[in-house]
Amino acid sequence: MTPLGIETDPAHGGRWTSLRAAGREWLWHRDEPRRSGAVPGDAFADAGGLEECVPTVRGTPDHGDAWARPWQRADGTESVDCEDFRLSRRIRSDGGRAVVDYRLTAEPGYRFLWAAHALLDLSEEARIGIRDGVPTRLYPDGGARWTPCSWPSQPGRTDGLDRLGPDDGTAVGAIVHTPQVSVHDGAATLRMAVEAEGQPVSVALWRNLGGFPEQEPYRSVGVEPMLGRVFDLATAQDGDAACVPRSGEVRWRLTVTAEAATEPETDTVTPIQTGKGTRTWIC
Repeated sequence: MTPLGIETDPAHGGRWTSLRAAGREWLWHRDEPRRSGAVPGDAFADAGGLEECVPTVRGTPDHGDAWARPWQRADGTESVDCEDFRLSRRIRSDGGRAVVDYRLTAEPGYRFLWAAHALLDLSEEARIGIRDGVPTRLYPDGGARWTPCSWPSQPGRTDGLDRLGPDDGTAVGAIVHTPQVSVHDGAATLRMAVEAEGQPVSVALWRNLGGFPEQEPYRSVGVEPMLGRVFDLATAQDGDAACVPRSGEVRWRLTVTAEAATEPETDTVTPIQTGKGTRTWIC
């Protein structure tokens, strides 16, 4: 494992703006002038990075209620207060791993989805590593309709979800019933895993190869550990969403590691120069 450098921006939705490890930057970015001025209720402003999507991903509010609110930082913990819940996270180092501990507090019975909406800067040769045959829900468009399949197959197509390739004008989503995923790109590998006792966990994939949005489409690839098994909370059936128990809180953990096939002797992570209000974590 190699050291990880994580940079977050609490003032703008707690977005992860950098995830650097194995000699490279993993997060993809795009110029989106609406992002810095976003407020609750706005349509999602896709600037890349990793957004904390909660209590939904699709639907209302668009990409959740936390990404467009300022977060606070105190004693190494970052948190945000939304209308129905409070979300906090703490990023720390554990033997070369980045460990992010989350805590959501709300009224007992409150249902929610959460996704670490990580848009990754990947080559056409990149591969998504998930065990073959894992139950998968394929979303063929931006709606709520999904088709059951087994990873990495795509019904009606010969190419698998695990391979990216060049732009082909398609954009599909998938939710895979697994707690962990690896992303292989060249000599580097990124691994992410989520654990949450008593809650449904999965990994979402956004495979946009130039098919979204309809006007001025661009390429973006999301690999997203999540709580829940649907994109839109409004469509969640029994077992499809996380639920706050009698204690009034749900805790979960995201673990991130990276490695390179050949580690150069000088492979270190230098603290990133941060702007006002940002925070760099070296794990």
